[in-house]
Amino acid sequence: MSPVSAVDPPSASASLKIATRPAGTRTVVVVSGEIDIDTEQAVRRALRLALTRSPGGLDLDLAGVGFCDCAGLNVLLSLRRIALSDGKTLAVRAVSAGVARLFALTDTSSLFVHAPGPAPADAVVDARHHHSPTTHDPMEENGVSDEAEELRVEVGQLKRAMLTRPVIDLARGVLMASFGLSREDAWSVLVDVSQRTNTKLHQLAEELVDSVNGAPLPEQLRQRISTAVAELSRPA
Repeated sequence: MSPVSAVDPPSASASLKIATRPAGTRTVVVVSGEIDIDTEQAVRRALRLALTRSPGGLDLDLAGVGFCDCAGLNVLLSLRRIALSDGKTLAVRAVSAGVARLFALTDTSSLFVHAPGPAPADAVVDARHHHSPTTHDPMEENGVSDEAEELRVEVGQLKRAMLTRPVIDLARGVLMASFGLSREDAWSVLVDVSQRTNTKLHQLAEELVDSVNGAPLPEQLRQRISTAVAELSRPA
């Protein structure tokens, strides 16, 4: 049995787990947890290290990823570029329903198809995890320019950003209306509270929006919001 290396990325959420195992000339990386603005740097470092150590590239198992936003997608796109520049490939062999939806919404799944050749035996994943078909990257086969690919990537990221933005904009609006804040100050409060309470930004935004409809806001969040707003009015 191939050895498995568990990676505990520094500064990552306790829910984020990354494990690697060799599979011939490639490396299988199993990621579970959430990939967002809070964990993107830890995921980037772990995948970059695994890619450096792998002669052929990486096969990602993202079936255990419960949430992935445009920050996570940006990590994957960035690593794919690095892999191609090094003569390697970055393939996604299994995804959760959330990641599958992200790829579908941004039309980027074809960028992470399997590397040419048969899949390693220990990297085969159950079809229930949305196993991708074994094909070549159509963009590479057709010789599409780097500029065209960059445009496609940018459009994909914008699509995802537009889908994840509404709840955060609503939460910012709640803070602006409640405390008379500017858009910039409302954003600063959201980021401050998210970091200091170890609450995901999108979860915090949902809590604030729900509170407008009568749902109780957790006391820890309420107090931190009040403190963050008060700190904005203090003289520098």
